[in-house]
Amino acid sequence: MIGWLQGQLADRWQQASRCSLLLVCGGVGYEVQMPRRQWDQLGEAGSALSLHIHQVIRDDAWTLYGFSSRAERDLFRELVAVSGVGPQMALGLLGQLSCEELVRAIIQADLRLLTQAPGVGKRTAERLAVELRTRLQERYGSGDNPDDTADLSLSANAATSELANAVRDEVSLTLTALGYEALEINRALRAVAALNSAENTLEIEAADDWLRECLRWLSRSQAA
Repeated sequence: MIGWLQGQLADRWQQASRCSLLLVCGGVGYEVQMPRRQWDQLGEAGSALSLHIHQVIRDDAWTLYGFSSRAERDLFRELVAVSGVGPQMALGLLGQLSCEELVRAIIQADLRLLTQAPGVGKRTAERLAVELRTRLQERYGSGDNPDDTADLSLSANAATSELANAVRDEVSLTLTALGYEALEINRALRAVAALNSAENTLEIEAADDWLRECLRWLSRSQAA
């Protein structure tokens, strides 16, 4: 598998929404697709360029997707693992938002921001938030950033990580039994965590307190 390429930029073009380039490495030219945000920042023909690569092999084609950092390539791989999210939609998300903005939008379930990317509707945005939120929070919320290319430490969610898994699971199961959906539950937990962090008014270990405050927040949210 091709994981990284270094060479000279020979050409660049756009076809519909797809932004591509030709990277010449050792006398071989590789066609690579990349997010619009990075494509816009490419240098002149002949300039040196190195890209982290995600390779897709199918019966009818081999396709390369290029990224300036390993962190962005890894985030692309997380996106395409979500049902209904293909490479072009993932490129659209990364072309619309920076790594930091996209991770934060997914963790905070910011549907308004996510749906600004081409082809991303509300249901897809909700699916991204539900399926990736925990994984991205565990990966980036702890400050893990292998390439040091973006600060993906998300202080807004730090309080949520303090909530013991057993307590969070108990609260989530209770709210699910009451008919709330996963996205609503995640939003409520984050909102209550933020309130606790700001005002220090809740006992972080007490599941009953968390459940009460989540129900209060959900009631206000539905009434709004």
